[in-house]
Amino acid sequence: MLIGVVAPACSPLRISSQRADAVLCRNPRVYLCLPHRCCATKSFLSRIPAVPYYHSLRPSHPIVIAGAADSTPPSSTSAAAASGKAIVPDEGFSLSKFSFGVIGLVVGGSLLLYGFGAYFNILPGSEWSALMLTYGFPLAIIGMALKYAELKPVPCITYSDAQDLRETCATPVLKQVRNDVTRFRYGDEQHLDEALKRIFQYGQGSGISRRNGPTLQMIREQVTEDGKYSLVLVFEAEALQLSDFEQRQAKFASFFGPGISAEIGKGDGNNLYEVRLVSQKTAKSS
Repeated sequence: MLIGVVAPACSPLRISSQRADAVLCRNPRVYLCLPHRCCATKSFLSRIPAVPYYHSLRPSHPIVIAGAADSTPPSSTSAAAASGKAIVPDEGFSLSKFSFGVIGLVVGGSLLLYGFGAYFNILPGSEWSALMLTYGFPLAIIGMALKYAELKPVPCITYSDAQDLRETCATPVLKQVRNDVTRFRYGDEQHLDEALKRIFQYGQGSGISRRNGPTLQMIREQVTEDGKYSLVLVFEAEALQLSDFEQRQAKFASFFGPGISAEIGKGDGNNLYEVRLVSQKTAKSS
């Protein structure tokens, strides 16, 4: 039970009560009474003595003590939910989704540790210690090398209607692009490195420098308004403008073709640009 009494500023005042604790505030004076047990409000307030009002002091402003508001922020509504589209989680099992560098380090390191422990008779299996050390050392070295050259996959957002059209409407090139960027790669500096090198002409007179090249951040599978399958490539490029992508719109279409058209647009965040590869195949034509 929360009782609020508003009074103008005055000299300090003590309230003695066996059933309530009074908290005294100044300018304006607010008594927050927290009874230990339920009691009548009228009888409790009657025990508060009158407070003199001093006209020389600045009048207090009224205070409204409201109930606690719900501090839970409203759930953010995504664009997919607003448009009635559901995002399909990628729950399929694939060995390419696992890092071979991590696997090599875990297996090789475990064999090395157990092999050393067995060799010094700390762990059982001393007769297998030489074999574990022989195979554990190269596996750990290979794991470290793969981890160093590892390129992590980019996030992929797939809408339910796009998943239904992927097998029938997506071109083989679009399927290959999706599979390549959503798995671990080794030895490549970035995803779609060869494609970006040819499209933006790194190091050439009409091109850009390699350090200013765009970087793939994520991909998105969606359906256009006219019902066509589209694979959206979201790039981050701090040194480029939207016009740099628009000038190479035809090159995107020719490189990832045939059977697609390219659309260029600005991304949702800063320095983000979208290249929408729209398949010209429809469900009826296929």
